Amino acid sequence: MSHAPAATGPSASSPHTHWEYLLPILSVHLLACIALVPWCFSWSGMSLAILGTVVFGTLGINLCYHRVLSHRSLKLAKRVEHSLATIALCSLEDTPARWVANHRLHHAHSDAPLDPHSPRDGISWSHAGWLFRRAPDRRTYAFFDRYAHDILSDDYYRWLERHPMAILWIYSIHAAAFMTVGFVIGATTAGSWQAGVQLAVSWLVWGVFLRTVLVWHITWSVNSLTHLFGYRNYATGEDSRNNWLVGLLAMGEGWHNNHHHDPSSASVQHRWWEIDATYYMILFLERIGWATQVIRPRHLRHPATARQTVLHP
Repeated sequence: MSHAPAATGPSASSPHTHWEYLLPILSVHLLACIALVPWCFSWSGMSLAILGTVVFGTLGINLCYHRVLSHRSLKLAKRVEHSLATIALCSLEDTPARWVANHRLHHAHSDAPLDPHSPRDGISWSHAGWLFRRAPDRRTYAFFDRYAHDILSDDYYRWLERHPMAILWIYSIHAAAFMTVGFVIGATTAGSWQAGVQLAVSWLVWGVFLRTVLVWHITWSVNSLTHLFGYRNYATGEDSRNNWLVGLLAMGEGWHNNHHHDPSSASVQHRWWEIDATYYMILFLERIGWATQVIRPRHLRHPATARQTVLHP
């Protein structure tokens, strides 16, 4: 039988460092610092870093991991879903089952002792510190059976859970692809292999390492900043806020109070200025037939009762 996980804050029973997370995260941060070397700069590399936060962060993490897998706010064709999940893996934010289970745990116990990353335990803890503390209770069959049973019923996601090193292989392959394409374009356009090497390194550092770090901190800011700073549309019983900065950087995910009010909705845009770019992508996928069963916001589904918990009319 499933059981609730143990307390997960800094005072949790297991004090051991989670080196499997700490070392890769630290390593990628250090590699991203190479972007400060002028030789590694290219306008195309910088463009890839910016565009990559949309492709890998918005499509992979926001749309697939969060709205499709965690909340089932829409349904994608399975080949599309698996493709976006693989794109998400290129951000090194854990397997789908682990990401979803921790996020559902957060919603079930938001800003309470069982919340894995509440800022009530400190902003550094909620931003990234929680990743570096071992939580063996969140690696048990009972935990996954309770919070991610539907994810592990999928053959691909179950395979990923059984072969966690596949994440590093996928990340390495996509990094090699960036380098290869960069080398070919650089060598072809400039006519020298030295130019190819320079562009390959630039695309690796900017388009892969720096982009990965940007996606991490944007995602982590939803856990930390949007439970500390911003305004509230709804009395949701926890500390969620709508944060302008995170709302813009995270393509809509920063309207977090709206999300906690209506977590099953595919949209977090409840006012006209609360731009939700992720939802616009969902609408595009729906238009071309790749997305179905898109759940609209509660205030559109049930307009007569939706504003009972509104703080600011």
